[in-house]
Amino acid sequence: MRLLKFLSFSFLLATLTSCTFTENINITDSGTGKFSLEMDGSALMKMAGEQLGNEVNDSKQKIDTTFSFKEMFKNKKDSIAKLSPEEQKELKKLENFLVNMKMNTTENQFLLNLNSDFKNVNELQDMMKSLSAIQNIEKNKSSDAKLPFDGNFSNNSTVSYNYDGKKFNRKVVLNPKETIKPVADSLGMNKMIFASSTYILKYNFPKKVKKVSNSNAVFSEDRKTITIEYPFTDYMENPTKMALEVEFEK
Repeated sequence: MRLLKFLSFSFLLATLTSCTFTENINITDSGTGKFSLEMDGSALMKMAGEQLGNEVNDSKQKIDTTFSFKEMFKNKKDSIAKLSPEEQKELKKLENFLVNMKMNTTENQFLLNLNSDFKNVNELQDMMKSLSAIQNIEKNKSSDAKLPFDGNFSNNSTVSYNYDGKKFNRKVVLNPKETIKPVADSLGMNKMIFASSTYILKYNFPKKVKKVSNSNAVFSEDRKTITIEYPFTDYMENPTKMALEVEFEK
């Protein structure tokens, strides 16, 4: 299966129709845990299910497969070597991630789950930015005209996480050295599309949550899980809105 090309193609189409992205973090008592980024592209399948099916395997309409980025990148060493050092660095962050892909063209189902264990939540960074680098491996192999937005999820910000048992922080800092104009131009062309997509933060902690800096947070019954939904335009245009501080009960 041409998985790398398929992933690149699906991320590109994700910018042209509504999708739901969910960032999950599950932290244990010891501070270790699991991170996953899920993409629900049901609307994507309605629009381009046949094309996506062809990218993976012409003869299959239903797929349920799991693979690692590490093994995928091993077969693309030459292409990766041509990328910039920054892009190679972004891809390196994905090496320990497993990818589970479920696709059913007849039922318009497309679910993508990228997950990895972590020893410390401080290791985590914004995975959307890393995913954008995947497209560049396959870039320029075709002379087809480019779409107005190339599927780059970069929002000119840096995300970091911290957990010390008393508080959890999702810190978002804008990168002043990068120009914001290209992102703004892209958003101008795709504003309505992004407005129909959502980015959800869903975090599970070993302790009960006392308070959250975002008043829109929804608590689970045991107050150990919080869920916050944002329009995808916030992720792209105003990423600092997604900064978060969580305080726990003693």
